[in-house]
Amino acid sequence: MPLDHRRLRGPEESQPPTLWAATAAEDDEEEGAGAAPRDPCALRPLFARAGLLSQAQGSAYVELGSGTKVLCAAWGPREAAEPGPGRLLCEFRRAPFAGRGARGRPGAAAEREAEREAAAALREALEPAVRLGRYPRARLAVSALLLQDGGSALAAAVSAAALALADAGVEMYDLAVGCALSRPPAPAASWMLQPAEPEERRAAARLTLALLPALNQVSAVLGGGRGGPPEDWAQALRLGLDGCHRQYPVLRQSLLRAAQRRDAAAAATTAASATSA
Repeated sequence: MPLDHRRLRGPEESQPPTLWAATAAEDDEEEGAGAAPRDPCALRPLFARAGLLSQAQGSAYVELGSGTKVLCAAWGPREAAEPGPGRLLCEFRRAPFAGRGARGRPGAAAEREAEREAAAALREALEPAVRLGRYPRARLAVSALLLQDGGSALAAAVSAAALALADAGVEMYDLAVGCALSRPPAPAASWMLQPAEPEERRAAARLTLALLPALNQVSAVLGGGRGGPPEDWAQALRLGLDGCHRQYPVLRQSLLRAAQRRDAAAAATTAASATSA
């Protein structure tokens, strides 16, 4: 009997996808139970790079040690139809492959609503850092794409978006640095910096804040849950502010390296033009 080469033969045995979803959930539970407790004041490794997209006026990439990866693009002032001071437009999107598997994935409408809320939070955190008064009747735009969600995604997006705006040459008072915290459900548990995705999922309370370190000014505080008495929330704020200050030199250094690469490329282009002439 001739074979039908136009079709791909499927496996002789198969299992329903719900089986693998249950296995992934069990793996997460075992990982959380068997992992050694980490220092709640310890920051995860941070990698930041500015000026990597040629299609945008400014861009930045931020990656956390928990696996979170955010790519941001920014565009400088564009003329707006309505009069008044400058406006900052923010967009936040999740890549289809950003989450781990299909576990807990919301519907399309719920996901769009979550993206709109994240975009509003991003704008709230960035507006105090941008000198919008210098751009009358103009619009500034920044777009954040979450490539992988390993926890503390909004905080990473704040830092990446601020880097992208600065890389685009937008006048700013300071870089906005984001830091996330969570509090485990245990009664005597303390707040921890930069929670991973399983830690955020099990948290009784969450907090994300944005800071302008050079001015020591908080630009946004977003959070909720059962975090305990006001003293515990005050402790979380102090811990988050310290985390922002500790991340600030890494972001500044990445912006400086981007400016040096841009100057070197311009000097090489000028030298090549002079040689050809």
